[in-house]
Amino acid sequence: MNKGFGQKMIPRDTRMFYLSKLTVFLMQPLYWVVALVVLALAISVVKPGLRAVRSLLAVALSLVLLIGWTPLSNAALRTLEDRHQPPTGDLSRFSGMVVLGGVFAGDDGRGHGQIVLGCAGERVVEPIPIMNQHPKMRLLFTGGEAALFPRGEPEAGVARGYFERMGIPSERLIFEEASRNTFENAVLSAKLPAVDIKAPWLLVTSASHMPRALATFAHAGWNVTAYPVDYTSVVNASLTDYSLIGGAYSWQVVLREYVGGLVYGATGKL
Repeated sequence: MNKGFGQKMIPRDTRMFYLSKLTVFLMQPLYWVVALVVLALAISVVKPGLRAVRSLLAVALSLVLLIGWTPLSNAALRTLEDRHQPPTGDLSRFSGMVVLGGVFAGDDGRGHGQIVLGCAGERVVEPIPIMNQHPKMRLLFTGGEAALFPRGEPEAGVARGYFERMGIPSERLIFEEASRNTFENAVLSAKLPAVDIKAPWLLVTSASHMPRALATFAHAGWNVTAYPVDYTSVVNASLTDYSLIGGAYSWQVVLREYVGGLVYGATGKL
């Protein structure tokens, strides 16, 4: 497996990594609803009948209604997804594709030997025909073990097996297996042998994540062009659509990207 000689020379910001995990946890709107209900129950035990209890429960109910009203969350998500469009026409000028991790689901433990794609599977599906059409392109997959408590091999190891199954020759594949977030994707991948960050690369990640990812890679010195995939918002959403699960997921993505962008900007990462 290709490993960058400079990966160990770059100190990874462990405090920022744990802070990001906490932020992702807090950016789940349904937890806010639970917190409001728990707080209301706690107050009702101390002072039954207090008006604040009814107010908190009313806010919790309002949040549930707003979170599940998908036209609102869909519109917010689309503001991220529509910022960049994939290039069209001849792509032969690009030396390769940088594919960000966050793609593969965990092993179910049943020994099926199958590679399981997660909700962002388009990140590794869309590059296959492009690689087949442009035999001089290389593919760099960047992604390590990003779980708070590591459970197995780095994601890049799973990606190697996937791309080999898809028939991409190993000499066209590069893997970075130490990164845990977008910033480390950019910085650690830049240190891999035989990777020229000044050459033109396509950057492949989810459309909602592209604004932050593109800015982070550009800040790290990469010559990258956005190739967004994994669109989840729709254009003609009905005003009567309601899904608590779908809305909560969309809001979590939106909040994570906007808050993540603010944190990256404040810490000089983009």
